[in-house]
Amino acid sequence: MKISIAQLNYHIGNFEGNFSKMKKAVERAVAEGADMVCFSELCTCGYPPRDFLEFEDFIDLSLDIIDRLASLSHDIAIVVGSPSRNPVVEGKDLFNSAYFLYKGKVQHLQNKALLPTYDIFDEYRYFERGKTFEVVEFKGRKIALTVCEDIWDIPKGPNNDGLENPLYTFTPLDIMQEQEPDLIINLSASPFSYDKAKERIHIVRCNVQRYGIPLFYINHCGAQTEIIFDGGSVIMSPDGRVHDEMKYFEEDFRTFDLDEVMTGGKDRERKKDKIPLIHDALVLGLRDYFSKLGFTKAIIGLSGGIDSAVTAVLVQRALGKDNVHVLLMPSQFSSDHSVEDARALAENLGIGHRVIPIEDIYKSFEVSLEEDFKSLPFGIAEENIQARIRGTLLMAYSNKFGNILLNTTNKSEMAVGYGTLYGDLAGGLSVLGDVYKTEVYQLAEYINKDEEVIPRHSIDKPPSAELKPDQKDTDSLPDYEVLDPILFEYIENRMSPEDIIQ
Repeated sequence: MKISIAQLNYHIGNFEGNFSKMKKAVERAVAEGADMVCFSELCTCGYPPRDFLEFEDFIDLSLDIIDRLASLSHDIAIVVGSPSRNPVVEGKDLFNSAYFLYKGKVQHLQNKALLPTYDIFDEYRYFERGKTFEVVEFKGRKIALTVCEDIWDIPKGPNNDGLENPLYTFTPLDIMQEQEPDLIINLSASPFSYDKAKERIHIVRCNVQRYGIPLFYINHCGAQTEIIFDGGSVIMSPDGRVHDEMKYFEEDFRTFDLDEVMTGGKDRERKKDKIPLIHDALVLGLRDYFSKLGFTKAIIGLSGGIDSAVTAVLVQRALGKDNVHVLLMPSQFSSDHSVEDARALAENLGIGHRVIPIEDIYKSFEVSLEEDFKSLPFGIAEENIQARIRGTLLMAYSNKFGNILLNTTNKSEMAVGYGTLYGDLAGGLSVLGDVYKTEVYQLAEYINKDEEVIPRHSIDKPPSAELKPDQKDTDSLPDYEVLDPILFEYIENRMSPEDIIQ
């Protein structure tokens, strides 16, 4: 049996676009002599559809894609994820389903049983859990169809290093195992985080070790606004070796001979380094944010600091140099080095740039506020006026020329409120909003690994908002090397302040 895996970049609610991609994949699978082609979770409508699932026409359009795909299944089986309606009055109205299409109709439907309600997931809000688990027989093979989370909650066993404390009370594949399946197919929508790729391999291997059969894991690729899917679909042999691991952050299509997968052999697991993964994820996220929303051009404020520098590089790599414009907006507190560094970076990237000094604009605010502020010392109000002037100028360019303003604030600053509302926190997308400051430095070094793209001074100088004389971030915050580990334990690991202190 030959099985094709189509790892595609879907677009939520773009039914015609999604169907067109799948139709081409079906045609390619047929041309390559495949017996079956597999797509990912909820791919007819895109993931996560969220409250669109409450629109009847949204479900109708999803099911129409199933009908159209079924018409293509006379010579090849198609495994595809889509919502399905629950025929039982009691319970939620929908299932999250894996469809098995063949000979022009739905031959089998497997409903997702384990519905996650953590992180980005809120599936129990919309879906009823599946309660029956039967393998589907096709060309002499028994196939265990599963959907994403249904393989992630695997209990620890004598042959696998699974979970000591599973989240759910049962395991769908344990029930299917009684029917002696020959292989597992899992349709997934697994979002990116830099450690998720390794965890994904581990979970797939645990399932293969527990059940002793190969597993075909098909993931989404592409971004849906702030959520990024990294691809990396996995085909694992019964011996626990990675028969193949598909591309990351790109669409991919491959056809596999099941007999070859069964025999095992060379492990083809890809290298997974944290900073290259984050870099590629952000470039993909930016590219899809613009393309899927119909935008083409971006604008950012370039200060000469490391955050805006890294953001500018990522945007240029995602959109191309002709689609990025930056404003350099020095004040009386900006160092000459900052302006020079910002200009040098813009020239290195070949992007359009304009220098608009803001000192005179700031002084006009001083004049307007002189009567009320005259007896009070310079402080946070005056600092924030400068940031808001910059935000206003950037939004003026955005409104006038249609460039989308992108935010350059990093996660460390965002977490502690080190920013100005309606000023440097303005923007349609926070490019570095989930990247800690110390990781921004690592990204800068990675960007400069082959040549100096970001001026060295932007990386080496102490970080500063430059809103008052000789200002440094450390005037208000601990060193980021101290702050970031604290934030990481508190935000990511949910550790209490008392435990962090210990």
